Amino acid sequence: MIDTSDFRNGLSILLDNDIFTIVEFQHVKPGKGGAFVRTKLKNVKTGAVIDKTFRAGERMEQAVLERKQMQYIYQQDGDYYLMDLESFEQVPVRKELIGEPVKYLKENEQVTVLTHDEKIIGVELPFTVELVVEETDPGVRGDTASGGSKPAKLETGAVIQVPFFVNIGDRVKVDTRTDAYLERAK
Repeated sequence: MIDTSDFRNGLSILLDNDIFTIVEFQHVKPGKGGAFVRTKLKNVKTGAVIDKTFRAGERMEQAVLERKQMQYIYQQDGDYYLMDLESFEQVPVRKELIGEPVKYLKENEQVTVLTHDEKIIGVELPFTVELVVEETDPGVRGDTASGGSKPAKLETGAVIQVPFFVNIGDRVKVDTRTDAYLERAK
């Protein structure tokens, strides 16, 4: 058990049978009344951010989260199979646990798996990935980097907006959090 004096950014707590990570917090001591702590909490499973106020000294249970590197192997019947890099055990994971970035997942990619009480509660992809452009309109002479964008289908099936000078077969770096084209990869 921990109390509000133990709060720090990144700490995970159990609240209403859900796991939340503290995004930011502020101890407040008003002129009248008791002190309290204002927090912004991010739900680990859904990603939703909520505001919550705690009385100073209020106690709650700390959620011990473990992060482990695993490798994505293949997808079958809606499950994504990940391999533990130490024990070589293969574990099926539902698409919902990976979330929206699943469209950037390609075979043999390493991901970070979040576990609580030996149960997988989330999968995090790297912030950036390099993928090959499979389909896009051809570039036309005179198109520049600042001249707009066009849709491009990547090797994983994801579609993003890229500058006009990007062609089929180019490797591009993509931000998996914002779906944004970053640069051409070497």
